[in-house]
Amino acid sequence: MFVFAVLVLIQLVHIQVVEGDKYRKKAEKRVFKTFDIPANRGNLYDSKGNLLATSVPKYDVRFDAVTVKDRLFKKHVDSLSLSLASEFGKPASYYTKMLRKARSHKNRYLLIQRNMGYSQYMRVRNFPLFRLGANRGGLIVEQRTIREHPIGKIAERTVGYERKDEQGYYTRVGLEGAYGPFLRGKEGKRKKQKIAKNQWKPIGDANEVEPQDGFDVISTIDVNIQDITHHALLAQLESYDAEHGTVVVMETRTGEIKAISNLGRTASGKYYEKLNYAVGEAHEPGSTFKLMTMVAILEDNVVDSSTVVDTENGRVKFYDRTVRDSKWGGYGKISMAEAFKLSSNTAFAKIVDQHYKNNPKKFVNRLIDMGISKPLGLSIRGEGKPKIPYPGDKNWYGTTLPWMAHGYGVAITPLQTLAFYNAIANDGELVKPRFIKEVKAWDRVHEKFDKEVLNTAICSKKTARIAQEMMKEVVRSGTATNIKTNAFAIAGKTGTCWGNYGKDQEREYIASFAGYFPADDPKYSCIVVIHKPNKKKGYYGSVVAAPVFKAIAKKIYNDIPVVDEIFAADITYSKVTQNFENYFEKAQTYKTVMPDVKGMSAMDVIALLENMGLTVQIKGSGVVEKQSIAPGVKIQAKQTIRLELS
Repeated sequence: MFVFAVLVLIQLVHIQVVEGDKYRKKAEKRVFKTFDIPANRGNLYDSKGNLLATSVPKYDVRFDAVTVKDRLFKKHVDSLSLSLASEFGKPASYYTKMLRKARSHKNRYLLIQRNMGYSQYMRVRNFPLFRLGANRGGLIVEQRTIREHPIGKIAERTVGYERKDEQGYYTRVGLEGAYGPFLRGKEGKRKKQKIAKNQWKPIGDANEVEPQDGFDVISTIDVNIQDITHHALLAQLESYDAEHGTVVVMETRTGEIKAISNLGRTASGKYYEKLNYAVGEAHEPGSTFKLMTMVAILEDNVVDSSTVVDTENGRVKFYDRTVRDSKWGGYGKISMAEAFKLSSNTAFAKIVDQHYKNNPKKFVNRLIDMGISKPLGLSIRGEGKPKIPYPGDKNWYGTTLPWMAHGYGVAITPLQTLAFYNAIANDGELVKPRFIKEVKAWDRVHEKFDKEVLNTAICSKKTARIAQEMMKEVVRSGTATNIKTNAFAIAGKTGTCWGNYGKDQEREYIASFAGYFPADDPKYSCIVVIHKPNKKKGYYGSVVAAPVFKAIAKKIYNDIPVVDEIFAADITYSKVTQNFENYFEKAQTYKTVMPDVKGMSAMDVIALLENMGLTVQIKGSGVVEKQSIAPGVKIQAKQTIRLELS
């Protein structure tokens, strides 16, 4: 027994002296641990300083019922209960019972309240007992940061998110994901102690390493235009029971994306931002691809706009397949300019087959030279890859060339299509679509992002201007006359293509419209794509997609005073100036007599009539068509006038 006791003593000394440090470190690792504290992400703003996403701190308050001395607990438990009852709405007796029970059960991690905002947290930490701090008052505070979107579900997919899993891998979506390295900041460190039930309690009130906030990111999005775009698309999707749709509005000269809306239908029939269709969904474009074909054949000098082609009876056969025009009986013999305006599939298929069938590489190489086969290299992840068949590919057939000519057998995303249309508006200069303007740390610019030109000339200026005139004619007298407006000119192209290749009764469609406005001095380009509308209600691009374009264009042109702010020098003698002079003249002339306000824009007429003391009620949008008080009638203070706009 003596020998055994000596051996035990020797072993104890060995553990304490020789290996003591090792075991103490192991014990400390099991009991104490350093946790990462996420930094506050920087704010994400629109181009005018409106918040798109911001970090909001949330606080969980707990109570360590063991660390508080008995004297202090007894002194403050009743007053603390009263304060908690006043703040959270439960009886004081509820909190008294809860606190005493925690004390008797030696609970070191009693939850008081979750998800408190900063102001509420500051009130709670100054309650009796809690104001004594972590060691004397038992107060345990755990802070989390959550991301909030002030504009709600609008542009939710574009704003996106960045999430980090337990293995440290990131999932990045939208602007939040693309600019995460700027937004996320640097994590801090805080030491915690392991207590009962595998829970970790912070040690003290201070952090070992304070987190560093992320930078603020100023995007190109304009929340006003985004709101207009979202609701115009939503209304049309609901009206036509469509599966999903997307709209992008881009500033023509700079490539700045001012709005991007992506809405998909749920099982319950509601719509929300499911996927970024504009960036990621490459599909057959149909007739909007005819612009690419027209530019290619003009550049190769195989035709000009006056070249005549016979559409026959609207049905032309290539091998075992038939190209059809939407008009039964065809258009007869028409020029290529008319073929573009009327969107004749047979004309484009015949011309391309006739001039390139012996050398199809020439046509495809021209498309490749214009940049159609390459992604745009967007900062937002998930860009779809264009598909342009090439002679010699295993899927190249005798019918591939004529089908490519009118937008089948190829695939391209809506944003890639828009970039090409925008380039034609820019006389051939292809500008990279851009989602960010600058990165800021408080008031200091950390990094600035300027216009990026991908190709200075995808075609000659002569070709671009011919194409511009053709797109104007589409709206003036072609397939999109339904969106013509007297206020400003629109240039663009309708598109209707099959969404599948089933039988006629099973066939689904994709309706689209791409273009820019005002056509004579382009400020914005826009594309609308709507998938699988209800065929019984309509499916042509002119009927389903083009009206969305018009609604957005009219709102931007008439209701948002961004034109004066951005391009004032360019519109000195434009329609806007004429409208202002008309408004100013009426404002100086009419004080007590009703003026004739027909033809005035909503913005001008409201300012004029409200300054005269009238209450204005408006129906519709655009310019005034009817007024309830006739011109020349004497008006009374606070009288109501109803205006109908169109």
